[in-house]
Formats: sequence, C-alpha cells, structure tokens
Amino acid sequence: MRIARLLCDSCGTAIEGDFDSGRLGRLSREQIAFVEVFLECRGKIKDVEQRLGLSYPTVVARLDQVVEAMTGPTREAPREGDDPRGRHNAHTEEVLDALARGELTPAEAAARMRKKK
Repeated sequence: MRIARLLCDSCGTAIEGDFDSGRLGRLSREQIAFVEVFLECRGKIKDVEQRLGLSYPTVVARLDQVVEAMTGPTREAPREGDDPRGRHNAHTEEVLDALARGELTPAEAAARMRKKK
C-alpha cells in the first residue's frame, strides 16, 4: 500500500503524488500497539512485561522485530541452502512469487512453506 493523495480537511486542497509513509509506516498494527506501550512505559522492559503479561525474552524479541521492520533486515551470514539474495531459500522465494502472482491462496502458501521444513 502507498500514500498517493494528501487532503487538507480545512480548505479542501489536495496534493497527489507518491509519498513515503516513513519508517513508522512500515510497522504492522500489532507492532504500533507494542511501540505505544513501550513508549508509555518509557522504555522500561520490566514495565512492558507487566503491562502486556509477557516474558523478558518475548518483549526483547518484539522490540527486535520493530527495529528490523523500521531499519530493514539485519545482514546475516548466509546459511547452507540459503539463496544468496537473502535469508530465504529458493523454495521460499518460489512460494512467495506464486502467492504474489495469485496462483496460491495464503493458506496454500503457508501449507507449502510448512511442508518444506
């Protein structure tokens, strides 16, 4: 999804173009909700744990996911069988491409991904 139109509620002026939603725009609803709690707790992981009823490792993992979504994936050394273009292997790329072309439903794609593991 992309932002293509900005509208002023006061005067009705509209601007059309291709606008960047920024780094926060890359986050899912769940990640945004997590960031809101994290900020309300002023970054104190212990408080986030208590507020969300999560363990320390889970809070840290969610925080890592937010950072990765905002900055892009971390560069890991390729593992055996991985595609040299990134973290996914060739099978994963094929399934994702078929999903993008509409050849598979999300459920079918998930089933194929699980079967390969």
